[in-house]
Amino acid sequence: MSRGRTTWCCIAVALVAGLAAAQEAKQENQDRPTLRKPDTADTTQPGDVQLPAEEDAGAVPKQYSFNPLQSKKEVTVGEFYLKKGDSRAAAGRFREATKWNDGNSDAWLRLGEAEEKNKDSKAARDAYEKYLKLAPDAKNASEVRKKLEKLKG
Repeated sequence: MSRGRTTWCCIAVALVAGLAAAQEAKQENQDRPTLRKPDTADTTQPGDVQLPAEEDAGAVPKQYSFNPLQSKKEVTVGEFYLKKGDSRAAAGRFREATKWNDGNSDAWLRLGEAEEKNKDSKAARDAYEKYLKLAPDAKNASEVRKKLEKLKG
């Protein structure tokens, strides 16, 4: 045999061996059950194993507990959004801050201001009322009372 034929024969043998190995691996994979996510339940085949449901962060309600540090962080981020001009995002952060610490008067005040900018007078009133309940003797209490009267009228 010439050298060129020998090379081609070696390549052909390697190719056939590779195809045989791939076919064998495919056969092994068919014998083994496949793992599928729950949302593909319509297309499951016999022998498929269902994975446990993944927790969707949006579907599971967030658990809030008293966390003043997290509350303060949310207020800081909310103030950033407010300075940036995004009062809707700021209101969301201030609302989060009040959930982490219901007694955070600063969060309630800032929430009222953000909701006032969002033109949601009912939410602003509620936030200002809660602020005044928590800090009735604050320096700006009279100013907040005036805002509250203005929103009620």
